[in-house]
Amino acid sequence: MARPKPAAKAPKTRSTALTHTVADFEAAFWPDEQPVDNAVVMTMGALHEGHAALIRAARKEVGRDGRVAVTVFVNPLQFGPNEDLDRYPRTLAADVRLAEENGADVVFAPVVEEVYPNGAPQVTLSAGPMGERFEGATRPGHFDGMLTVVAKLLHITDPDFAFFGEKDAQQLAIVQRMVADLDFDVEVIGVPTVREEDGLALSSRNRYLSEDDRRHALALSRALFAGRDAAARGPKAVREAAATALDGAAGLDLDYLALIDPHDFTEVPDDFQGEAVLAVAAKVGGTRLIDNVRMIVR
Repeated sequence: MARPKPAAKAPKTRSTALTHTVADFEAAFWPDEQPVDNAVVMTMGALHEGHAALIRAARKEVGRDGRVAVTVFVNPLQFGPNEDLDRYPRTLAADVRLAEENGADVVFAPVVEEVYPNGAPQVTLSAGPMGERFEGATRPGHFDGMLTVVAKLLHITDPDFAFFGEKDAQQLAIVQRMVADLDFDVEVIGVPTVREEDGLALSSRNRYLSEDDRRHALALSRALFAGRDAAARGPKAVREAAATALDGAAGLDLDYLALIDPHDFTEVPDDFQGEAVLAVAAKVGGTRLIDNVRMIVR
């Protein structure tokens, strides 16, 4: 891929095209044969400032004259039978406005039949052992469905760069591994988590939280920050500090709290040194939240 960048031009006003079919997307995203870099930000909609940060990072990477696509697709393959597919928020008009304000050229918002024209796909991708741990253990098949649609959208959008949020750390690691293992010609770039002033990680699911739920949810980020502050004392200290911060926290149904090697998503041993991800998942009220922080453990 790696298309050469054109010479600099005068600033231009950018408007965002909304497309629903592959044909219309291709016509809008590649209106001519000009060889420029392009990037994609894949979302399930209900966009917020975290997504805006991804779009801005993509625009910065490809430059003023590059192209940025945002996909908006609630993928049924990555929802389990008891999960929130039907009630997942759908706010397409607001999503297009946010995408335009942050530098996207095209929003691709297909219906299910456009992405899976032959019905549920008979051939899908497997996330392997990385997809069976942590989120994958709680949500069997989730990462297989995620990888299948990511692969399809990479083929459709044909990007030089794909941007994913570090908040979904396991998703990011699995997509990076898929790209490496299957020789996709794209660079996958992680963008740091965006948080509210009180530390709560931005998520489309935050809108489900009651006032009490939101207050209880702050224990998750407090535990992560406590663990990060202990990173210089080794993995055991990280785990103990985070667990202590969660001890007695009200309103939480903890799924896991783990210090993880980001390359294969296995828990690190007590003598580990290097980059690690401290990840947590819990149900707060009726809403399942995930969060993580990255650190260098000594």
